[in-house]
Amino acid sequence: MVIKVYIASSSGSVVVKKRQQAVVGFLEANRISFQEVDITNVEERRLWMYQHIPPEKHPDKGNPVPPQIFNDDRYCGDYEDFFQSKENGTVFMFLGLTSQPSVKDSES
Repeated sequence: MVIKVYIASSSGSVVVKKRQQAVVGFLEANRISFQEVDITNVEERRLWMYQHIPPEKHPDKGNPVPPQIFNDDRYCGDYEDFFQSKENGTVFMFLGLTSQPSVKDSES
């Protein structure tokens, strides 16, 4: 399983940038392995992201904005979903992970 965070590295929106940083920062701080997928310059990635977000999560106007979070090809949610799961203490369930990653002893 690979957690994928779809981001836009050259977004002009301060809100989008802060939300992307919040998700990535949380994953890094909790040692959750993930892959950033930048949709800025690769149309195929952007289209894949749009096509794999459920229709009910699309905005009334325009396209869904990053960050969008997937576990492999399974859609987990957007920033609002992530934030809600963080507030509820259910991030690992939200990400489709069975448990919190263990910290490996560096002396092993």
